[in-house]
Amino acid sequence: MAQAMVSAAQPEAAEAGADILRAGGNVVDAAIGAALVQTAVDPQMCGIAGMGCLHVHLPSQGVHTTLDFHGRAPLAVRPDMWADRIVKEADDGWGFILRDRVNEIGYQSITTPRTLAAFDTALRRWGTRTLADLLEPAIAWCEQGFQVRPHVSEFWHYPPRAGREANLGIISRFPATRAIYLRPDGKPHAVGEVLRNPDMGRTYRRIAQHGAAEFYQGAIAREIIADMQANDGLLGGEDLATCAPEETTPLWGTYRGWRIATNNPPGGGIQLLQMLNILEQFDLGALGHNSPEYIRVVAEAMKIATADKDAKVGDPRFTDVPVAALTAKSYAASCAERIRRGEKAMVPRLNAGGAESKHTTHVCVMDAAGNAATMTHTLGQPSGVVTPGLGFMYNGAMGVFDPRPGRAGSLAPGKARFSALSPTIVFKDDRPVLVLGAPGATYITMGNLQVILNVLDHGMDAQQAISAPRFAAVSDTIELSNRILRATERSLREWGYPVLRHAQSFQFAWVHAIRCRDGVLDGGADPATGGMAIGV
Repeated sequence: MAQAMVSAAQPEAAEAGADILRAGGNVVDAAIGAALVQTAVDPQMCGIAGMGCLHVHLPSQGVHTTLDFHGRAPLAVRPDMWADRIVKEADDGWGFILRDRVNEIGYQSITTPRTLAAFDTALRRWGTRTLADLLEPAIAWCEQGFQVRPHVSEFWHYPPRAGREANLGIISRFPATRAIYLRPDGKPHAVGEVLRNPDMGRTYRRIAQHGAAEFYQGAIAREIIADMQANDGLLGGEDLATCAPEETTPLWGTYRGWRIATNNPPGGGIQLLQMLNILEQFDLGALGHNSPEYIRVVAEAMKIATADKDAKVGDPRFTDVPVAALTAKSYAASCAERIRRGEKAMVPRLNAGGAESKHTTHVCVMDAAGNAATMTHTLGQPSGVVTPGLGFMYNGAMGVFDPRPGRAGSLAPGKARFSALSPTIVFKDDRPVLVLGAPGATYITMGNLQVILNVLDHGMDAQQAISAPRFAAVSDTIELSNRILRATERSLREWGYPVLRHAQSFQFAWVHAIRCRDGVLDGGADPATGGMAIGV
């Protein structure tokens, strides 16, 4: 019987985490070591110049906390600087399309790179291994190379989606980036080919030798700022020097007697709790899993929470987020009554719904003693920018800010934008019974929600809960993965719902989870990513 388990979106990362556990490392060591490998083998999904959230439960140390490291707008940002460039809102509600795409790709799309600072902080507070130790596996993958997996190649070849440019531009627009990701014939590396990034390996060796401060205040920082200044970037020296994660108490809720711990705004935990509160008002088991009525009810909860999120949730340092009101059981009861009456919630947008944006990854670790770490980290929309000689790509998270002044998600210096990142732990009494999280942009909370429901309401194990067909409603449209029955789709259309069927069988976030039942661990990894869960 496994004494610990790791689940990650890449086999290389899952194996690295398992190796750390076998060598005596704790769940935080395993999570950070796996995440560093993810930055090497999935370098558009995440990176040391990214953002995210880590949720840690360590009863052996008396710790239960979250580290928030969302990217913040550089200090050079002005609230109205892009107001005259708006083309439309992205079709999936994840950011805005601007003329010349300045927020989407390139030097002005970069927010503060806080991932490395968060990794370093987590290890110093709760780990047993050093950052230098845990960088070694990632360095090996950089220098020796990794085989390009189908998931990586598919990302590079995504056509234009949700109004954004095709992803090929992310790896081909800038010379330093092209040198890493394109072959001499100008085409991306093919599936199975080995991709090496020795520049990233050298950067990681410099960090291992001199510490994370080298990246934020030392020689690497000076190279970063020189590149930004030469290319009209917004990121400045003070932005780097002040990068640090914020520690916050988890946001708590309940669902049918289980206790739910998740993250605070600007993360997506508030949206997840709101949906669970609404759905607690219904006997979901009696409706039948993924029946037409089940999908209608859950989709309406999704739409209500999405509309509330769009209007009211942002960075609490800049916006008065009504957390208590949105997560109140009484408000959920009134929302449930609207659903029972057959009302269709509206999600106001500058456009209709559309395809998913995918630039994120996840790792979760749990042991039999109830210690757990679950972390979603990302580049947001990758900027495509690599500073010559450094090897890593910067985040492009400026693309998710609202360029219209005076709104919850509007631009402001030092501000973070809402994201659906929602690493979550479900408890029965004081024992964790489910640890999960997902990448998937606006669909993250929708994926996490359905896996929680599948485990708690439908009795599935972690892999069954993840592999079951999913749906989503992040706009007025109900979106279906290809394994939702056509008969169900017909019923939804007959009830007046716009429906969009996707060709993919696995869609709407890539959830990874570990369940603990009667002291026995079982894990699941989303089939769409090629990841895996490994017991130790």
